[in-house]
Amino acid sequence: MADDTFVIHQHHARRLHWDLRLERGGALASWAVPRGLPREPGRNHLAVQTPDHPLDFFTFHGEIPVGEYGAGRMTIYDTGTYTTEKWRPDEVLVAFQGNRTTGRYVLFRTGGKDWMVRRLDPAPAGWSAPPADLAPMLPTPARRLPRPDDAWAYELRWRGDRILAEVTGGRLPAEITTPYPQLRAMAEALAPLECVLDGVVVSFGRNDVQFFAVDLLWLDGVPTLALPYAERRELLDGLALTGDSWQTPPSFTGGGRYAREAAAAQGLPGIIAKRLDSAYEPGVTSRGWLSLQA
Repeated sequence: MADDTFVIHQHHARRLHWDLRLERGGALASWAVPRGLPREPGRNHLAVQTPDHPLDFFTFHGEIPVGEYGAGRMTIYDTGTYTTEKWRPDEVLVAFQGNRTTGRYVLFRTGGKDWMVRRLDPAPAGWSAPPADLAPMLPTPARRLPRPDDAWAYELRWRGDRILAEVTGGRLPAEITTPYPQLRAMAEALAPLECVLDGVVVSFGRNDVQFFAVDLLWLDGVPTLALPYAERRELLDGLALTGDSWQTPPSFTGGGRYAREAAAAQGLPGIIAKRLDSAYEPGVTSRGWLSLQA
């Protein structure tokens, strides 16, 4: 090796984080990065310097046993080479050429073991930040099922708190995890994928909370708001959201009468009809979605 290789581990330890390791002087200089490397310039992410690791860690993946340093599951997120533009005790500037990580980054010490990492290049091609100032799309109340029936999808309507959940760096915002700590594990389970989910938090008892994901607004740097509902739903189903406190409830294309009967049988307030070709209109009460009583 020639002081030009790097590896990034995704590390499910006590808290999910990413380990950035740079070959340097016969060892791997290492930082734990709780939210991963930022993908847009102007954002600083915390990077905590950890002891140098042996070069064997370049290919390590697996389970670190309980009781050992860094206990938990570790997988390889990315590998590649880097070029060094600056290496000082308090500042490291490198350019990555990896499979998933490219571009120039600077790490700079803020005090003790605490550093920050910042991207210096523009965001990767095709990547954009999550849409700002989003608000849930709302259905228009209706009395009759829409026609033609097969141009619509039907979902059960749940009693609960509607939230937009932005998952980045394996985490959810504190305003979601404070009232609903059960959802922290959902963000960690999705990592390294990042997304914005529209959903409903439903309480079935004191400690039984479920997040029902019903729409997908942004996925790994690509906004999906303009996509037809049918395509957004296909992408959402592809995330395979299944966990102790989260899931994607069924969506039925056509069969509105049967969906309504199922809602009544389960004691739910009704159904939501979503036109298959409808875009997502943030904050709008739209005729593309209809709310019907059971």
